[in-house]
Amino acid sequence: MKQITKAMMLVAVLGVAACTNADRFDNDFDAGAGAGTGVAVPGSADDPTSVAHFQQRVGDRVLFAVDQSNLSPEGQTVLAGQAAWLLRNSDYLAIIEGHADEQGTRQYNLALGARRANAVMEYLVAQGVPQSRLKFVSYGKERPIEICSQEACYAQNRRAVTIISAGLTG
Repeated sequence: MKQITKAMMLVAVLGVAACTNADRFDNDFDAGAGAGTGVAVPGSADDPTSVAHFQQRVGDRVLFAVDQSNLSPEGQTVLAGQAAWLLRNSDYLAIIEGHADEQGTRQYNLALGARRANAVMEYLVAQGVPQSRLKFVSYGKERPIEICSQEACYAQNRRAVTIISAGLTG
């Protein structure tokens, strides 16, 4: 029993000692490479060609007023950024999802979601994005992101979301 205890203590001490020296392998690898150096880590939100950048920096959604499919000035600003990103990154396709809040009938909300998604698609096309790279679908009220019967929730559900698809366009 004493030898097992000694062996376990030795393994524990060696394990802790191995973890305390960051330069133990004497190599130039830096786990934080790119952080603060102006060099973007591929696939990160700092990489302007990444989907993460599109979602987090450009913005992947626009919101709408009650029963409306007209784009607000804020929505147009987001969509201008989306169009610029899509034009710079021509290997991607986009699917625009139209959504509505839970008020109204299923049929009405499907039609409203389609109008919202179509408004986004038309704006992107007007900015120069080829229509062949865009598709739209309406989910109406079937895919809420906020579930409650308050205006704050309804406002988040009245949206169009641009989903980037990693398909080749050519």
